[in-house]
Amino acid sequence: MADKKIKGKVWKYGDNINTDIISPPSYMEMSIEEASKYAMSPIDDDFAKKFKKGDILVGENNFGSGSSRETAPLTLKHLGVTIIIAKSFARIFYRNSINLGIIAIECNETDKIRNGDILEIDYNKGEIVNLTKEEKYKSTKIPQHIIKIINLGGLVEYLKRL
Repeated sequence: MADKKIKGKVWKYGDNINTDIISPPSYMEMSIEEASKYAMSPIDDDFAKKFKKGDILVGENNFGSGSSRETAPLTLKHLGVTIIIAKSFARIFYRNSINLGIIAIECNETDKIRNGDILEIDYNKGEIVNLTKEEKYKSTKIPQHIIKIINLGGLVEYLKRL
């Protein structure tokens, strides 16, 4: 993923998308493969069926709040989520996402992004282009050490190569 733009369709949700929404606790005893079928189901029953690899998950404030369990980003990764954009993230969810190889980008203008928009993201420049609306938004730049972790698929693979 280094030095390339990411383009995809948006699946947009609001504030306070917590880990109980992302990975409902009633499915925690299942394998990640099985539990991922219920990802986001408290607010979108069909998310796991509709989301396609290459699509982009967008939230507002406080994305990933709640418990620190890794099952939330793991279920998203299993569904093909490679990038999440939000105004802000719960710090533990943010770090768990990176550790699993999911790019987490903060952008203060996610309220301008709508479900179904097509975005092109340049995380090296800190720029998001909404191709649907022909708008540009500033976002956080992803540091090179984080890009290395992402490119290798997460922290475990990164550490194996040290």
